[in-house]
Amino acid sequence: TIKSADDLFTNELRQIYSAEKQLSRALPRLMKAVNTDSVREKFEERSEQGRTLIDAIDKVMEDMQLSRGRPKNEAVEGLIDDAQTMVEGIKNEKVLDTALIGAVQKIEHYCIASWGIAAALGRALGCQPAVETFERALDEGKEFDKSMTELAVTEINPAALGATTSKGGGRPAIN
Repeated sequence: TIKSADDLFTNELRQIYSAEKQLSRALPRLMKAVNTDSVREKFEERSEQGRTLIDAIDKVMEDMQLSRGRPKNEAVEGLIDDAQTMVEGIKNEKVLDTALIGAVQKIEHYCIASWGIAAALGRALGCQPAVETFERALDEGKEFDKSMTELAVTEINPAALGATTSKGGGRPAIN
């Protein structure tokens, strides 16, 4: 039960920890489905950032004498399930890479919001080590998101648009 700002902060830490752990387990599966080296490299980069962040969260929670708890981050679980559904359902390799970039960016956007909440709460509660951890995560997350968008716009999406995906061979008309 959340009754105070401290409780909310603890809950956010546990939710972020769970999200990062879930993503760290999902990224290797998603990397296997990726068809483009540049996308695979970006996913590996995010995987490494996640490992570093998990270690940092562990340290913050240890310093605060908090248990990690067992909450499962339901939002991230749903986003990961959505990504896995794409892997199973999209047969066009070029389109799949575009879809997977979007799926990982959705998870990243959730994480960016969560890190921002945790940093703001940590600041208000005077928990500077957590603030530093989450501000660094925010910066890295925003940079990762920006680089994924750039990769999608310059390389992956144009390749997907060049692939024949609809019955008529073209794109649907946009009015």
